Amino acid sequence: MADLPKDKKIILFDGVCNLCNSSVQYVIKHDKKDVFRFVPLQSELGLKIISHLGIDTRNTDSIILYEPGKAYYYKSEAVLNIVKDFGGIYTWSSILSIIPKFISNAVYDYVARNRYQWYGKQESCMIPTPELKAKFLA
Repeated sequence: MADLPKDKKIILFDGVCNLCNSSVQYVIKHDKKDVFRFVPLQSELGLKIISHLGIDTRNTDSIILYEPGKAYYYKSEAVLNIVKDFGGIYTWSSILSIIPKFISNAVYDYVARNRYQWYGKQESCMIPTPELKAKFLA
């Protein structure tokens, strides 16, 4: 995975999920320090990263935060680590890390299981605007 930027955190997301696409737009809007890059899970690069990390997609299919050469997170832990990088009032979200992971992941899994029913699904991955294209690696 030598071609990935080492100074950026990579968010792998479900490219056909409306909730996930809205979440990506939210992250872009609040990423004032230009920390994140985005890769749809369904893309060739997304599949390569998942394989490189040895992640079983039966365990997660909606969000993974990958810090090349350091660590990766998924489910509620990924969300908390993403929001933490926004700074400001979002630093208070770190208090949610006191919730046991089995509880926060159960809530996360419930939303993930129902995301298509509640928010809908697209036929294909989102195509970024020319202004946002540099933030997407695939």
